[in-house]
Amino acid sequence: MKALIILIWAFAISACNNPVSVAEPTDTLLVTKDTTVMADSIDLDNEAMSEVDTNDYDYATYFLVIADTSKDYFLLRKKMMNIHSKMNWPIDTMGRYFNKEKNEIVLPDDDEDELYAGSYFPRRFPTRDLSLEYLDFYQDRAGDRTIALVAGIYETEQSADSALTIIRVFDKKAYKLKSNIFIGCTH
Repeated sequence: MKALIILIWAFAISACNNPVSVAEPTDTLLVTKDTTVMADSIDLDNEAMSEVDTNDYDYATYFLVIADTSKDYFLLRKKMMNIHSKMNWPIDTMGRYFNKEKNEIVLPDDDEDELYAGSYFPRRFPTRDLSLEYLDFYQDRAGDRTIALVAGIYETEQSADSALTIIRVFDKKAYKLKSNIFIGCTH
């Protein structure tokens, strides 16, 4: 019986981790080399997430490097482009752009993932890419709609510390954030 449960669990996990391509970014300044993301997604209701046991296998502890925060998307985008141009630090938009009508960062309306097309989808896995993310996904006490210029999500604190040293050249207020991030399948 235990072997059957493990087999079912392994099948369910593997079904959730199939990569799919995402539409090219519509923000032409934020072109990326790799626009592949995982097909799974997440319920963005932070209250519901706070009731979940964060020791669950669907969560991972990662370290984010936050170069700056603001409610002004365009201010952070300009700073992100500056870091990219001076340091050749990669940018990955995951196909997202700032929709002025909705006043938020969103995936294109015609995105392959119909569940999140036209809405925000957070970065959830380790990468050293620059991106603009809603901070409240990673930090419970972040202000509503506060945007973070993320300079990578790292598996180890040492890697995050190295990136933080570099990013502090651009902003002395840059910091490292330890976060339990939901990485499980939600479809």
